[in-house]
Amino acid sequence: MSFWSNRRVVVSGGNGFLGSFVVEKLRAAGCPSLTAPRSGEYDLREQSEALRLFRDARPDVFIHLAAVVGGIGANRANPGRFFYENAAMGLNTIEAARVVGIDKFVCIGTVCSYPKFTPVPFREDDFWNGYPEETNAPYGLAKKMLLVQLQAYRTQYGLNGIYLTPVNLYGPRDNFDLETSHVIPALIRKCWEAKQSGAAEVAVWGTGNATREFLYVEDAADAIVLATEKYSKPALVNLGSGHEISIRDLVELIRSLTGYAGNLTWDATRPDGQPRRSLDSSRAFSEFGWRAKTNLRDGMRKTIEWFETSRFAAAASPARTRES
Repeated sequence: MSFWSNRRVVVSGGNGFLGSFVVEKLRAAGCPSLTAPRSGEYDLREQSEALRLFRDARPDVFIHLAAVVGGIGANRANPGRFFYENAAMGLNTIEAARVVGIDKFVCIGTVCSYPKFTPVPFREDDFWNGYPEETNAPYGLAKKMLLVQLQAYRTQYGLNGIYLTPVNLYGPRDNFDLETSHVIPALIRKCWEAKQSGAAEVAVWGTGNATREFLYVEDAADAIVLATEKYSKPALVNLGSGHEISIRDLVELIRSLTGYAGNLTWDATRPDGQPRRSLDSSRAFSEFGWRAKTNLRDGMRKTIEWFETSRFAAAASPARTRES
């Protein structure tokens, strides 16, 4: 029998970007009872609603992916909301897991929790050595407190909770809304729309000097499923691809793959965010045998192909604009 064959699993955020892939992989692994509640069914910002979900679904395993997220612009516009809602959902679900009693709680953190000036590559031992980058600190700190809660609950109540920290994710089904999206979907959409409209230039935030590491969403989903099966220690675990790239080089890659031939202009009045981001993911391999499989170019190509058939591209196409 597999780990999943007799377990009831709930995935909060299971209808979202990362969650949809996790749910697919759980089904493929043979999970017989899988619940992916929507926010309209259970408002996890409320403790009573979190408890109701646990009592209704009676999970053996709870994978907490639900989050309120966005790029630099969305974080700067909504620091209070991003802090409160992310903290509340995590606090309430972990407490509900304690009250009801479950086999395992899997919490997904964020690279935004790391200190602004962390030596690269970021190692788990550096997680507490400073304050996060200011533009996304409220979000990063809200998620960081959930690690404290899980470790405290393990010590006092014996709750088996693990905490995984992925680097920036990208891939099909991502959010391409320019008001709330992260850097890769925003740049893909900008370059694709500029090509369609024949625009002479695309404006990009910042200087292009900041660096990032990106993890393809299906690789992240594989890591979550594998860690749920095989990892049960209190220490956080990084999930990354091992490839760091500057935003300037990233934009050039996206421009090439979308076929946009116009100019790029850099708005240095806009923030770069954290200067560098790259994770040491060796603990994930040593503890449960996971490594990322998808290189950035291949993952980006798949993401662009998905975008070109998505509602975002359809809404932006010249044909749709003329018809409306």
